[in-house]
Amino acid sequence: MTDGVTGRYAGVRAAVVGTGLIGGSVLLRLADAGLDVTGWDPDPATRERARARGVAAPATIEQAVAGRDMVFLCGPLPTLPGTLAQVAAATAPGCVLTDVGSTKIEVAEAAARLGLTDRFVPGHPMAGAESAGLTAATTTLLAGAAWVLCPAPGAATDAFRWLAGLLVELFGARVVPMSAPAHDSAAALASHVPHLLAGALAGATQRARLRDAVLALAAGSFRDGTRVAGTPAERTANMLLGNRDRVLHELAEVRVFLDELATALTDGDAAVLTARYAEARAARSALLDRRFAERDREFPADGDHAAEVTWLRGLGDDGGHLTGCRVGTDVVSYTAWLPVTD
Repeated sequence: MTDGVTGRYAGVRAAVVGTGLIGGSVLLRLADAGLDVTGWDPDPATRERARARGVAAPATIEQAVAGRDMVFLCGPLPTLPGTLAQVAAATAPGCVLTDVGSTKIEVAEAAARLGLTDRFVPGHPMAGAESAGLTAATTTLLAGAAWVLCPAPGAATDAFRWLAGLLVELFGARVVPMSAPAHDSAAALASHVPHLLAGALAGATQRARLRDAVLALAAGSFRDGTRVAGTPAERTANMLLGNRDRVLHELAEVRVFLDELATALTDGDAAVLTARYAEARAARSALLDRRFAERDREFPADGDHAAEVTWLRGLGDDGGHLTGCRVGTDVVSYTAWLPVTD
């Protein structure tokens, strides 16, 4: 991640629509990097806070996005399809659009219906906090984040290339290319089900007769396990409902494993309990000790976009990411990283 904008992104004019925690952090980072950036939020007080932090915040979406080269859509999930249509109508055909929503299928399908797949790239930075609003936003919240982008075959590949390079340069992002369905399936287990589990543990504690005693004894395991239960309730509900079928499917898989643990505990079967926790520990260890090998790849700049997108999506499915995308006259070069398996 560079401190300021350089090269092909110098002079880019950007806008951020929706300046809560994620949108506000995008806005502040773009401004900190020296980009000409505007922000818009439906809340007048939030727009005033943006101005107080030195960022232009016009009164209307149309004013905020007029003449921009790129726009980040960062409002609540249910609003994204409508906002996408509104912003597309107010921007030039060459303006690159993306979002930061935690589910991707719905907004990707909306873009297809609107004929915007040539310039809209669905996105999701895998970062956040239990706090909310522009007051909680920082220039560093998204630094180094795994940032999912969902490329579509064809002309949309150009927008993907451009956006991937910008995210790497300005945010130090590890760009994870995936299809929208693959993202929503993976995010269900990586992010959405943990919100359910955290809510269940914290909610059961809230109802417990000895609630205050439980909280007095709560240590790292309880704090880590319930952290995301502090996320604003409406935001969590929107996320879960936006990916309902996949969340329910993965929750069923978690229940199977939990039932195996419960059965072993009921039966007093130490061997099965030990085996199941060894299995769980393997996933935790893999998370904490992930190692990657570099795999560079080139494609003709004006070649077979379908082949390029197939490779990109496969990279994400295999747990890989990008840390570079350089577009030359004849070729596009990717710096990719794939997990090393022992």
